Amino acid sequence: MTTQPAPTKPAAPPKAMRAFAMLGLGRTGFVQKPLPVAGPNDAIVKTTHALVCTSDSHTVHGAIGPRELLTLGHEAVGIVYAVGSEVRRFKPGDRVVVGAITPDWGSEEAQNGFPSQSSGALGGWKYANIKDGVFAEYFHVNEADANMALIPPDVASEQAVYCADMLSTGFMAAEHGEIPIGGTVAIFAQGPVGLMATAGARLRGAGRIFAVESEPRRADLAREFGAHLVVDFSKEDPVARIIAETSGIGVDTAIEALGTEKSFQQCVEVTKPGGTISNVGYHGSDDYVAIPRVAWGVGMADKTIRTGLCPGGSLRLERLLRVLQQRQLDPTKMTMHTFGFEDMNKAFEIMDRKLDGVLKPLIVF
Repeated sequence: MTTQPAPTKPAAPPKAMRAFAMLGLGRTGFVQKPLPVAGPNDAIVKTTHALVCTSDSHTVHGAIGPRELLTLGHEAVGIVYAVGSEVRRFKPGDRVVVGAITPDWGSEEAQNGFPSQSSGALGGWKYANIKDGVFAEYFHVNEADANMALIPPDVASEQAVYCADMLSTGFMAAEHGEIPIGGTVAIFAQGPVGLMATAGARLRGAGRIFAVESEPRRADLAREFGAHLVVDFSKEDPVARIIAETSGIGVDTAIEALGTEKSFQQCVEVTKPGGTISNVGYHGSDDYVAIPRVAWGVGMADKTIRTGLCPGGSLRLERLLRVLQQRQLDPTKMTMHTFGFEDMNKAFEIMDRKLDGVLKPLIVF
């Protein structure tokens, strides 16, 4: 007679989780929070990898006003933990990437073609803005079928996490710039978004790409991602150099990827009449951004100024993942620092203070 082992009970779902939050202006730390609950159209994702963004630093220093106990972060991938009753495309156990921007797809703005602005200006930006972010053991995804994508088996999570924001935002800058095949492009600043704008300009078929950057490691990456010439603004006037390089004409497209009034004005100055200024920088400190009057043709030079927020949605994510599948780009070259979730305070400090040449700290949970 054999004795059958007693049946084991399934592990009880966790009721609480650790989260890295803004404790007040200029203060961050770990807190305990209840596990989020999925509504009928939503999902709960167990975080496996995340990236720290400069906008997290802007938030902690008051860019969106005072927040207490707001979980930070908006770039993450993970494993689906639970789904709502109406979710059809995903199931627990799926490996997914979630957009940094998670629009309300039934909103007036979405129906009008601007889903990232859903439910009011910048309304698609929910994580670490109007709801808890992704720097937690689990996070909530609204409208899961429309706001996340399956990660193909041949794409590593360390790569896929860049689709949440950096690829989507940087590529948008190039797309909004209406770069003609063989055209000329100037990209001001080669931080993570600027680098992906450089890569996006190359993928769009730009004939000559000018990157403006002074930090040597970023300049080297700019060349790797497609820049034909890097102009060091600490050594020469980038406007004068780019105008000279284009025989006094200016570029078809200028991309502002820094978020300062000066760099925006320089974009206007280097753009030829009829060209496009694509602003993707986060202007988190200036109350107003002035346009240089003469370079703007006193308002009549046919220069288009286009702005945008990171595009959201599963279709966008699937297209970005396809770029990675085809080995057209390796964004992990920007990952120079990796931390465990328990070292989140250190990772945030390095990003906040821009120490050790940091670009994008990767957090592994």
